[in-house]
This record gives sequence, C-alpha cells and structure tokens, in this order.
Amino acid sequence: MAGIVCAAAPASAPDLDDDLELVTPAQREAVERGLAWLAKEQDADGSWHAMIGYKLNEDYPYTARDRGHIGVTALAGMAFLAGGHLPGRGEYGPQIENALDFILSRVGEDGYITAFGSRMYSHAFATLFLAEIYGMTHREDVRRKLQEAVDFIVKSQNAQGGWRYEPLASESDMSIVVCQVLALRAARNIGIRVPRSTVDRAAQYVVKSAVTERSFHRGHFSFGEEIGSFHYQPENSSRSSFPLTAAGVTALHGVGIYSDQAIERGIEYLVREHSHFNRRWGQREDGHYFFWYGHYYAVQAFYTRGDPYWRPYFKELREVLLGMQEEDGSFPNSTGPGDVFGTAVGCLILEIPYRFLPIFQR
Repeated sequence: MAGIVCAAAPASAPDLDDDLELVTPAQREAVERGLAWLAKEQDADGSWHAMIGYKLNEDYPYTARDRGHIGVTALAGMAFLAGGHLPGRGEYGPQIENALDFILSRVGEDGYITAFGSRMYSHAFATLFLAEIYGMTHREDVRRKLQEAVDFIVKSQNAQGGWRYEPLASESDMSIVVCQVLALRAARNIGIRVPRSTVDRAAQYVVKSAVTERSFHRGHFSFGEEIGSFHYQPENSSRSSFPLTAAGVTALHGVGIYSDQAIERGIEYLVREHSHFNRRWGQREDGHYFFWYGHYYAVQAFYTRGDPYWRPYFKELREVLLGMQEEDGSFPNSTGPGDVFGTAVGCLILEIPYRFLPIFQR
C-alpha cells in the first residue's frame, strides 16, 4: 500500500499446534451444540430468519421482523465454514450450500446484496462469506457475484474514505468501515480485483479515528484513559468504546498495518477494558448486540496481535461464553437481530483457534 501500510508480521504469533492446544473439550462441545442448533433453525430457502433493524443508542429498532436476514445468514454460514465444514460436503455441507444459494439469489444487478431492507452491514458480511466460499471452491458463478459485490463496495466509498449504513452516504463510521475493509481484504487475498486506492483511503480514515495524545491535548476528549481507543466518527470527535476500538485495530490489520503505534495503544486499551466490558454486557442474560459485535472484532484483534495478550483474553472470554450458552445450544441476543445472530457469532469466536477460515488466520 502506498506509503501507509506496514508489512511487518504480527508479534509473537504461536504456531498451529499452540492454537489447537488452547481448544478445550468444553469449547468443542459448545461449538458442536451451537452448529447443531443453527442447522435446525435454517429456513427452507437457505436463509436464517432474524430481526432486521439498526442500532440506536443501546436499542435496536426493527424495520422488518422475522425475515431472511442477509447478514445473519452470512455469519451463520461462516460459522459452519469456521468449524471445518465445506459447501456441499460432510455433515453440514447442505446448510452451507443452501445459505450460499440464498446469498447469490440476492445479489442485485448493481452488485448490492440486500433483502427486506438490509443495509451495508449485511452486504459486507455477505461479501466476506462469498470470498471465503470462492477461496475454497473456485466456483466461477461465485467469483462473478463476488466481484460485483466488491465493485459495489468500491463505488460506495465516500470522500472521507469510509462507508455508512446506506450506500453512497456522505458520512462514515468505524462500525461500517471495518465490515467493508475485511470483506475487501478477504476478496483481495483470493485474487479478486480491489483498487489499491480504495484500501489506502480506508486506511487513512481508520488511522485518523485513533485517539492519541495529540487529539487529547487538543481538547477532543475529556478523559486521558480514552487514549488508545477509536472514535465512532473522527471528524466530530464522537464517542469511543471497547467495540469501536476492537473494530479499529482489526480494520488496521485488514488494510495490512501491523506495527503502527495505534495498534499497540488500541490493544492496551482493550486489555484495560475487556473485563469491565464482559461484566457489563456479557454477564447479562440477554446477550446485547454490543457484546457480540465487540468480541467478534476483539477476538480477531487479539488473535492477530498474538501473545502475551491473546491467551489471557481468550481464556477469560471463553468462560463467559460457556456460561452464556443455553441448554439447546443457542447463544442469546434479545437486543439485536436475535438468537441466530448470537449463536453464529458465539460459534465464530470459539472457532477462531481452529484456523479453518483464511480471514481468521494470522
């Protein structure tokens, strides 16, 4: 990447045997129970039904109820892939194949993947799912739709270098930017055309979002402990949080930056905050979307950064997750898209040491 991207490898990354050694029998059982529950919940058209809506402060207003959800279907499909299952083959091959058919059927002529009012969040997760599928199968029909979906992300990038909930919006925010960045990264890794300028502009946006000593001393923030976190929107000095910081660090990794000071400060912030974050959001019976969203990106940030941070973080999170799982194998999410969302993300988090999905590898 021109000027901005460092190619240094993540520090202290353990090898595959070390990762697998971290996996406990209880963890494997939780994943198996979660995947079995997801398989039972899949709809006949290949989708998973969920609540379609948007976050508003700590709430999640619905725009469509119990409909085939593009983003949730993509996440559920990736949960099976991350467990080592392949499309059309093995125990859960039919579920993956059916999810793929649903996603492909929703790629519009302009490349936008949407259904029942879903927006750019879902488009990015669906694009990521297609990239992982194409990397495994090299199916030409998947490649064509994937390129169209990537082109739509590229066309939707705004003057700030980011993306927002709706395509072609003039504003951006970190929660949307990270989704698009990871989709582009996965696609580029398998040979799909992604302009370098798109990645460079996204990288500049993410770097500007980091809270540094300079921004603190200029009066952009009231509390020094927020140094190391990431803004929701950098241009108006908006809020920062554990989920946004996890998104910021993961987005930097996604654009190929591994050795920037913003990453080190971001990881330090996450280390300081993750126990408090778990107590506030993870030990609630409802499994708030903040918890799932935050750890979906935090687990990637810590895993890519490696030890000495990775293992303590994951072991603590694993215990929280095992305590949250319901008897039927699902993970709760009453504030957000629903339990399919919680279960898909819960399984993905627990599966990251399996190292089956390329996007979750160092």
